[in-house]
Amino acid sequence: MNGRIKKTVYGFILFFITLTGFAQMPIFKRYYIADIPGLGWLAQFYVTHAIHYILAFVLLGFGLYVAADVQLNGKGIGSLSLTGRLRTGLILGLMVSGGFMVVRNLAGVYFSHTSIHLMNLFHVGFCMALLGVTLFALVTRKNWTV
Repeated sequence: MNGRIKKTVYGFILFFITLTGFAQMPIFKRYYIADIPGLGWLAQFYVTHAIHYILAFVLLGFGLYVAADVQLNGKGIGSLSLTGRLRTGLILGLMVSGGFMVVRNLAGVYFSHTSIHLMNLFHVGFCMALLGVTLFALVTRKNWTV
């Protein structure tokens, strides 16, 4: 897979996983965005929840593929630029915090209210930081690798 296809796949996943993640909050119905023809699915919690989980697994698989590709090409993690390292760290933070949130949703698993709030804040915080770093990298044309 060449770099252009990887960027397109990553951008597609990042856009839709962010969209479905924000759809977990009732903001699309509240602000009548879901009333726009074709966007009604954004107000259906279980639909966006399932899509978010599927895209999380796709992102996990894509990340593993890219990591293996980088290692097999002999570049290593040292070839990542500063923004590449930041984005990698933020994606790992999203995966860890998202993993805890998946476990929290399992039947019979109990977390305190404080830990649930912390998980939500960390997950949204990692997401907002990733979007900020990605926007910065897009504007300044910073690549993942040096």
